[in-house]
Amino acid sequence: MCAMAAAAMLAACSPQGQSASSPAPVAGTQAAIPDRHPLSRLPLTMLTVESGKKTHRFVVEVANTPEAQARGLMFRTELGDDEGMVFPSEPIAARSFWMRNTPIPLDIIFVGVDGRISNIEANTVPYSLDPVSSVGLASAVLELRGGRAAELGIAAGDKVTWDAVE
Repeated sequence: MCAMAAAAMLAACSPQGQSASSPAPVAGTQAAIPDRHPLSRLPLTMLTVESGKKTHRFVVEVANTPEAQARGLMFRTELGDDEGMVFPSEPIAARSFWMRNTPIPLDIIFVGVDGRISNIEANTVPYSLDPVSSVGLASAVLELRGGRAAELGIAAGDKVTWDAVE
């Protein structure tokens, strides 16, 4: 039981150099979301990507501590269409991630200082140790299921916002 709990706590893709139960669906709903993700126990919030005339909403885990950012989505075997993880950058800096211990492909979306997507590394290779880096400074990084950004037409220049969590 302790091993299972430990494995659940070590759930994503992690920033380079740092060592399946889902929240309720959100597409088109205004339903309240739970306070914390059932596996990672990280706070959950609503994140929006404005892409042209379309608005895409995701329930995201907020990796707001160094430990949570190091763990990321490691060992996670699934990620829903309207789920993700956001890594706020404080201080704002160039960011680099890798796919160590991450068995699913991810779209790694770098958000610039203006709140707009600077670049997207789509369908990253599971378990790869190759760095995936921001173009310039990043105020945050968003991870979605691999291929999801292309499916929705999310691209560089799109605006990303999310509700603050305590």
